Amino acid sequence: MPTRTTRRPGRPAPHGITIVEVLVALACVLVLAAAAPVFMQSTGDRARIAQSVANLKNLAAAQEAYSGDWNGRQFTPIPDDAGLVGGECAKYIETIGCPSPQLLGFDTDGAMWGYFLGAAGKCAPSQYPGSCDNWAAYTPIAFDGPHAGFGAFRLPNVVGFNRYVSGRFYDPIFYAPHDTLATKRVQKHFKQPAEFAYADGEFAFSSYCWSPAAMWDTQVLARNGKTLNGQGFTDPKSLKTAFRSPSVSRCVYPSLKTRTIEHDWLQDKSSVELNPAFVEPTQWFFNHSVDSKPATLFFDGHIELVGCDRAMADDARAGGLWSRNTPFGADGYFGAQAFDRLVKTSFHILTTDGIEGRDILQVSDSNGPVAAPGAAKLNAPGEMLKLGSTKTEKTE
Repeated sequence: MPTRTTRRPGRPAPHGITIVEVLVALACVLVLAAAAPVFMQSTGDRARIAQSVANLKNLAAAQEAYSGDWNGRQFTPIPDDAGLVGGECAKYIETIGCPSPQLLGFDTDGAMWGYFLGAAGKCAPSQYPGSCDNWAAYTPIAFDGPHAGFGAFRLPNVVGFNRYVSGRFYDPIFYAPHDTLATKRVQKHFKQPAEFAYADGEFAFSSYCWSPAAMWDTQVLARNGKTLNGQGFTDPKSLKTAFRSPSVSRCVYPSLKTRTIEHDWLQDKSSVELNPAFVEPTQWFFNHSVDSKPATLFFDGHIELVGCDRAMADDARAGGLWSRNTPFGADGYFGAQAFDRLVKTSFHILTTDGIEGRDILQVSDSNGPVAAPGAAKLNAPGEMLKLGSTKTEKTE
């Protein structure tokens, strides 16, 4: 006589797979497959941001080491007394002295590259080629003239400072991993022993830049009157002390004043990598979109992602944290060439009161991340020269 088995309580009776269950499973697989690239991309972005933050921490340590050696000063290549001759290169080398050249490093052939001021005046004994056209590489930032917008703030990896990192212009610390255009040009030099190398299409400035506002004497961007009102500029050529960079101790709001920042728009950026508003191939700058959130080092050493939208909101609340009356005009630092019409900020670059001013109003709760109008032209100094050679290389 056949016996009957009894199912255990709670266990469902066996049955086959229905077509509905197959379709549900297939739909789940498709959803996961579609989400995978997004997840991988965000994971990759976080890793690149974390590496950029690590780079900034290393640069912060190098800046502190430099300040320790130079009585609390910030790095600056321009002589403190340049204001005695109205900041004019020709007058300076004719009547006062010959500044040390802005050296970039030795190449594999043993030749030294750098920005030189020529062999005129008191620079004559050096017999270095070059001209005062390279003076812009010494000035914190050129407010006007053929090289407006360029300056020493874009050159943190020159010999005068890179010796506090590794002694090499093309050290990976000077390049953000998500700055794809720059790293593509120079990454082959990262593991080479030479301090510097140059060839057509290979040169790239550092991904990071200092705050030129903090490099000027505070009188240059000091507020005009008791309130900000977006006004705060005096022509440095009219100030005898303009070119003497203030010491780090002059920073009044170290947790609110930016020191070093990712110069280009690197996060949440447009698929259009090059800015068509420039004559030469140029990346979008960090202040060219409200979506830009550059990794930013502050004078107190902490690092945050500072969104342009946040900088704009703080600027509006304070009544103006950056100057609108510099020669750059009301649009600020190449603001007319921005990606969208929503953004309008030149924080970090034109901070009112310079190192004594603020770029934001309060530190983020998270304290940073965890783990086209008319064509413009941004000209670097005229000639980057290789000593011992008659060949002139253009960096434009």
